[in-house]
Amino acid sequence: MKMEQIAVMTSGGDAPGMNACLRAVVRTAIYKKLKVIGVKRGYEGLVNQEFVRMELRSVSGIINRGGTILKTVRSNQIKTPDGLEKACKSIVENRIDGLIVIGGDGSFKGAMHLYEKCRIPMVGIPATIDNDVAGTDYTIGFDTAVNTALQAIDKIRDTATSHERVFIVEVMGRSRGFIALEVGVASGAEFILIPEIKYDLNKICESLSTAYKRGKSSCIIVMAEGAGNAFAIADQIEKETGLEARVSVIGYIQRGGSPSYRSRMIASLFGKHAVEVILGMKQGDPPEVVGIRAEKVISYKMEYVLKNEKKINRELYELAQILAT
Repeated sequence: MKMEQIAVMTSGGDAPGMNACLRAVVRTAIYKKLKVIGVKRGYEGLVNQEFVRMELRSVSGIINRGGTILKTVRSNQIKTPDGLEKACKSIVENRIDGLIVIGGDGSFKGAMHLYEKCRIPMVGIPATIDNDVAGTDYTIGFDTAVNTALQAIDKIRDTATSHERVFIVEVMGRSRGFIALEVGVASGAEFILIPEIKYDLNKICESLSTAYKRGKSSCIIVMAEGAGNAFAIADQIEKETGLEARVSVIGYIQRGGSPSYRSRMIASLFGKHAVEVILGMKQGDPPEVVGIRAEKVISYKMEYVLKNEKKINRELYELAQILAT
């Protein structure tokens, strides 16, 4: 069966570069003589048939915008048999021949469940600031989030130095420490706390006391939000070392803002490649995901993402320890 019309959605948490990716998907698809439907509010919109026709001008002026013009919500309906049934009905009634999902591994779980129900070609595009999608070196939005956090930490270090304080800077990452690790190395943080690697707070306090006795005047500790309670850690540092410790939670500003050059470039490459991949698929083919490895854009089975956990770069963690001495 010839593919004539595809749908595209953004799902899960927003990431800088989603709009750039939408632009690439829509314009590549139209260039390839496909019709494009935009699904508003992710799977919730698919279930409720919140559709909009996407034309060339629909994606004008959005490459530099954060967020997503199609909006995104976390859908509970798609997790139920009734919701999946309604989503499949929407696909059939609107003559959708293929679906491109821009999101993270949670969004890909939804895509896999949907595929098992309706068997249409599907391609996932990894877009999450957490960079935790297995099989790809980078995800859309990660570079922007790291740069946003880095700029904030550079400013915080000025205050830490002026007041001779220890600053604990909490970045996003409930279960994974990719942002904390890379921004910690790039900011010259003395300590990096991430969920994947156990740390001994008593030893950290000992190191801080020794360093300050030798003349150190400030310290930056970068931690992922899932690595512990930043305020409790600050309290313990003050009690054990006598040093002033403050907490700065960077929070949701890491999700927003204009995407960086790299986020825009990866988004554009991923969007184009996703359309090319879906055009090469036929009814019943298992879902694919596009990604980048060693600077080469690739595609691989979505099943790999769902069955594998992306590993933290321990060599980078060791580098951070060496450079912080």
